[in-house]
Amino acid sequence: MLKYQSGFGNEFATEALEGALPEGRNSPQVCPYGLYAEQLSGTAFTAPRHQNRRSWLYRIRPAAMHGPFEVLPTGAFHSDFSGLPSPDQMRWNPHPIPAEPTDFIDGLFTMAGNGAPEAGTGIGIHLYAANRSMAGRYFYNADGEMLIVPQQGRLRLRTEFGVIEIEPQEIALIPRGIRFAVDLLDGEARGYVCENFGAMLRLADLGPIGSNGLANPRDFLSPVAAYEEVEGQFELLTKFQGRLWRAAIGHSPLDVVAWHGNYAPCKYDLRRFNTIGSISYDHPDPSIFLVLTSPSDTPGVGNMDFVIFPPRILAMENTFRPPWFHRNVASEFMGLIHGAYDAKADGFAPGGASLHNSFTGHGPDAETFEKGSLADTSKPHYIRDTMAFMFESRMVLRPTGQAVEAAHRQRDYQTCWSGLKKNFDPSRR
Repeated sequence: MLKYQSGFGNEFATEALEGALPEGRNSPQVCPYGLYAEQLSGTAFTAPRHQNRRSWLYRIRPAAMHGPFEVLPTGAFHSDFSGLPSPDQMRWNPHPIPAEPTDFIDGLFTMAGNGAPEAGTGIGIHLYAANRSMAGRYFYNADGEMLIVPQQGRLRLRTEFGVIEIEPQEIALIPRGIRFAVDLLDGEARGYVCENFGAMLRLADLGPIGSNGLANPRDFLSPVAAYEEVEGQFELLTKFQGRLWRAAIGHSPLDVVAWHGNYAPCKYDLRRFNTIGSISYDHPDPSIFLVLTSPSDTPGVGNMDFVIFPPRILAMENTFRPPWFHRNVASEFMGLIHGAYDAKADGFAPGGASLHNSFTGHGPDAETFEKGSLADTSKPHYIRDTMAFMFESRMVLRPTGQAVEAAHRQRDYQTCWSGLKKNFDPSRR
C-alpha cells in the first residue's frame, strides 16, 4: 500500500533509507550513503519566504548525468497556438483510444492554449489516450506544471519524489522540472492535462466563506521517498520551449533516496471537495467551485482556474437551477469525467470536451432549459453520480488545427440550442 504525506505546499521530510537525510545541513561535505545533494527550485531564490518553493534531493546520481538533447519532430503534443481563434462554440466526442501501442507522452494531443512558455504566462490544454506504460522512458516538463485529470483508467506516476497512484475523479499535480514516468494500471487510459506556464497553482482564497470549505489543504497528498536503482539504455524526454527533446540516459533518473522541502508533486480526490451553494435564491457564479488557481498580474483574475462541478444539492427556490445562459470575459474549456453534466441533456459524454471562448454565448440546451423552467423548486434537487470540470483562462483559448479538424469534433454542436422557443408575449406578464 502506498504511503502519502498530507498538506498542500507543506514542508515535508522523507527518506527511503533511515539516516539518508543529512542532519542540520542541506549540503554537507559528504552525504549519507554516498548520495549527492541537489536543490530543485520552483521559484526564484529571492522569492518571499511564504511564496518560495524548493526541495533538497539526496540522490544516487545528479540530474546532470545524461547525454546531449536532440529536438524531436513536432508531433501532436506542442505549444503552437498560432492558429486563428474562433468565436464558435466547439465540442468534441471522447478522444479515441489509439490502435497502435502508445504511452502517455506519445498519447498527448494538444487541443488549445494561449500565452507561451517563454513569456511565463498562459496555458496549454491537452487530451491523452494511451494503451501501454512508459517503458525505459522518463519525462520532465520545463515549460510548465502539469495538472493531470484522468477520465478512464488508473495511472501510477513514478516520480523523483516517490510514487503516486490516481484514478478517475482524482487529480495529480506535477510541478515544473520534476521527472516522472507513467504506468497504466488498467491497460488503457484516457484523460485531460492542463499545462500551466504561469504562476504556480495554489488553493483558492476563501474570503467571506471563512476558514473552511472548497478544497481542504489536508486532502492533498504528496508521496514519501522511493527510489529506483536501475541501469540500462533509457530515454529522457523533456518539453522545452514548446518542443519535445530527447537525450540518452544510462540509469533511471528516479533515484532520489531522500528529500525535504515544499516543492513536490501531489494528488487530490475531487470527491472530497466541500461544495458551497445558495440556500435561498439565485444560482451563484461558478467560482464557488474553484479548486486551484494560477494567479495573474491582475488581482482577482486567474491565469488559469481549475473548477469542478461535483455532486451537490440545489435548494434555492424560485430560481432557474441549471447553469444559466451566459457570456463570459474568460474562456472556458470543459471536460466530463463521470456521469452526466446537468446543463446538457445529451451530446456531452465522459471523455468529451467543449470550448467556449471569450464572450461566446453558451448555456443549457433546449431540453434542459424546459426541464429547469418547469421544475418544482419547493423541493431540493439532488445531483448525484457526476463529475465535470473546467479549465478557465483570462485570455482567449486558441484551438489547434488538429483539434479543429479532428474527426471526433461535433460540427453540429450549435444545433443543441436550435430547439429553444420564442416565448415572448407582451400581452402576458
